[in-house]
Amino acid sequence: MEKVVNTSDVVKGVLAIVIASFLWGTTGTAAQFAPEISPLAIGAFAMGIGGVLLCVCARKSLIKDAPILFSTPLTFLFGSACVAIYPLAFYSSMRLSGVAIGTVVSIASAPLFAALLEYFLSKKPVSLKWFVSFVFGAFGIGMLAMGKAHDAMALSVSKDDQVFGVLLGLIAGLTYAGYSWAAKQHIDAGANSKSAMAGLFGCAAVALLPSLWFTGQNMFANTIHISVSLYMAVVPMFLGYLLFGYGLRTTEASKATLITLIEPLVATLFAIFLIGEVFKPVGWVGMTLVCLCLLIQSIKFPFALKRYGWGQGLR
Repeated sequence: MEKVVNTSDVVKGVLAIVIASFLWGTTGTAAQFAPEISPLAIGAFAMGIGGVLLCVCARKSLIKDAPILFSTPLTFLFGSACVAIYPLAFYSSMRLSGVAIGTVVSIASAPLFAALLEYFLSKKPVSLKWFVSFVFGAFGIGMLAMGKAHDAMALSVSKDDQVFGVLLGLIAGLTYAGYSWAAKQHIDAGANSKSAMAGLFGCAAVALLPSLWFTGQNMFANTIHISVSLYMAVVPMFLGYLLFGYGLRTTEASKATLITLIEPLVATLFAIFLIGEVFKPVGWVGMTLVCLCLLIQSIKFPFALKRYGWGQGLR
């Protein structure tokens, strides 16, 4: 039996995910100020320290909800493993296949994987509304990447690196969807949203933080590197995932990951206006499609769709 959710709570949840996506969209620009830091180190530090902060913030509810989290150990371990793998796969994908291709494959595949997880594991059908939104969003992200595809790094990678980068991008999309789905399962089982995110991220931090011994050589070399590292951990990861967890209370994982397609849009706008990157016209078309994707998810179509029998199961 599905829980009845107040409309205002749904709106607040969607808004929380949008704000989280905006914060995540600032990470690329922030990383530009510290190019000497390994992408693997930034990912491990941000996710790891973010996980520790989430655990500290949610320590009381985490202790209270521990029996709920551990009542489904496979889901908990699956989600934690996804959190640990995601940053390593995501940043490695961009390094091997280029920023454009790595971003497209990683971000655009996540909603599809989330829908598949919900369909096969949670037995939740995929709505027409979600599918139309996904098509617009996926094409939009692709055009966004094409708008920046003149990047020399994206053009200089070898064929083998590009293929391996795409595979890592698919792993990143799957793991992003995986920990979103796992967190949603714990929340639906009665865990506080803070506890659900803190538990998964705290467990992942145990694996991520030790990896800095091998990758974090330049992380604290100067004030700028320290500032960038701390910003990435505290703002996009800690605050971002607090908001994302709050949003998951009233939003399905497939819809939440679809809304987060706003992340590369925000990253692109920051790159244009703060870093001075040149953008092709096709990229602006992509931005429009992503905005249309979000608009479709934000409004209801009670008349036209139901008239043709398409409104069944829309969310």
